[in-house]
Amino acid sequence: MAVDKLADFHGPHVQPPLPGHVRLSWYELTPRVSRIRVISHTCECRETTYELCAAAGQGFVRRNDRAEQTVHETVWTLTATARRIFEQILHGEAR
Repeated sequence: MAVDKLADFHGPHVQPPLPGHVRLSWYELTPRVSRIRVISHTCECRETTYELCAAAGQGFVRRNDRAEQTVHETVWTLTATARRIFEQILHGEAR
């Protein structure tokens, strides 16, 4: 049982980018709302982590780069679209 809880805590690992992967546009954070909900996140063992976020009826992906000490986000869009982008990042199809 402890192993299952540990797996949920860490989150999935991001696969290396595939040849010809989609290049996402990343933007500086813009304070739009007072609260953001993190729906899913990647494992904290990597220098760069990703979070699938939702706020104000929209979704986006946040990229945290600990080496550069930067945080960027994708364009805010439909939550279903943000989920697809997050899945593409996980599978190495987008960066």
